[in-house]
Amino acid sequence: MPDSSKPVYLKLRDHIAGAIIDGTYPDGAMLPSVRAFAAEQGANPLTVAKAYQQFQLDGLVEVQRGVGMFVARGAADRLRRSERERFLDVEWPAIRARIARLGLAEADLFAQG
Repeated sequence: MPDSSKPVYLKLRDHIAGAIIDGTYPDGAMLPSVRAFAAEQGANPLTVAKAYQQFQLDGLVEVQRGVGMFVARGAADRLRRSERERFLDVEWPAIRARIARLGLAEADLFAQG
């Protein structure tokens, strides 16, 4: 599902969330600095700071002043739960409707895997 209409800070947030969920940044790991992540992603540092701030507000990272941001304990599990809920409540109904519109059967879907 294209997310071209999604604000850049949310795309960056999703990117970081994915890295936390898949273990790239495990509990206690230091996230890249705002400047480093902005340079890596070709994004404005203020946009990255907004994405990081959302993680802080959600309690998924802990800030150590003068040191950096670290992944909070249990962040991956909390993100995984919220991502599952979002998928099942928002994304899956649209996917299921598209499958029905296209007349696809379960065998069609699993034959591609």
